[in-house]
Amino acid sequence: MPTRKPFLTYEQQLDMLTNEKDLVIGNRQYAEKILKQISYFSLVSGYKELFRNPTTKKYKDGTTFEEIVALYKFDESLRELFLKYLLVIEQQMRSLLSYYFAENYGEDQKHYLSQTSYNYIPKHANGINKLIRTLRDIASDSTNYYYITHQRNKYGNVPLWVLVNVLTFGSITFMYRYLPQKIQIPISKNYDKVNEKELMQYLQVLTKFRNVCAHNERLFSYKTKNDIPDTNLHLKLRIPKKGTQYIYGKNDLFCVVIALRYLLEKDDFNQFKGRLGRIISQFVSNTTHITEIDLLNKMGFPSNWKRITAFRA
Repeated sequence: MPTRKPFLTYEQQLDMLTNEKDLVIGNRQYAEKILKQISYFSLVSGYKELFRNPTTKKYKDGTTFEEIVALYKFDESLRELFLKYLLVIEQQMRSLLSYYFAENYGEDQKHYLSQTSYNYIPKHANGINKLIRTLRDIASDSTNYYYITHQRNKYGNVPLWVLVNVLTFGSITFMYRYLPQKIQIPISKNYDKVNEKELMQYLQVLTKFRNVCAHNERLFSYKTKNDIPDTNLHLKLRIPKKGTQYIYGKNDLFCVVIALRYLLEKDDFNQFKGRLGRIISQFVSNTTHITEIDLLNKMGFPSNWKRITAFRA
């Protein structure tokens, strides 16, 4: 087994960065303060790749500690921006799911706690049973939400349009996945040119990116194992393929941009895109060791990504 990495004091961490990795640290007091706030692992280990020579494993000549911090702050701004609009999708799914479920089954909680309300086929059985346990725990036992307790104590029933407000995006996605088509289809019809199967693909991917944002993990280079569907936007943007697979916009950060293009209102998406462009431009203009092409490639963005609003989705 390789030798375990030893514990290093803040002073030793900075010495290693300058003496062994050739990183320029102009203000050691500032650098130590940042390491206390963020940690070496989260900052340096998480954001060093674009600054390092892949052959020597050392930093490109002249790379500064401040540039790594700037990349971290850039990613922090991305997380704040993407989370804001992912929450818009999350909230709309809460509203649509609870509305169309109640339209079909009524307000009694027994319906969302029954296997018969779902597409209970063998491959879904374990997931549906787990979902029902989660819903039952909230409806029957949770005391963390006053409105849940109020509904339970006053009416002996917690309708889905109340309970859905405490569900995670993951639980909402699972619930949509297991619902019968008579509910999935009217939900998906609220999104232009998105069918029920495609919406499921979007939700699976967006859930994972939402968790990355919420848990303060590295976002700009994150990729999921799930893909969003091929879209007209992939074609119109002339995104190149490797074999039959588009190389951008399938499971990377740009796939979230594409998903938001389909799932957000036009004005919301335009605001999102404008802010995203400014965040990228500001970072690129303030660093000398990462080109815009290298950054966009790592994010999974084609160079013409801004033209995403030039075409009909």
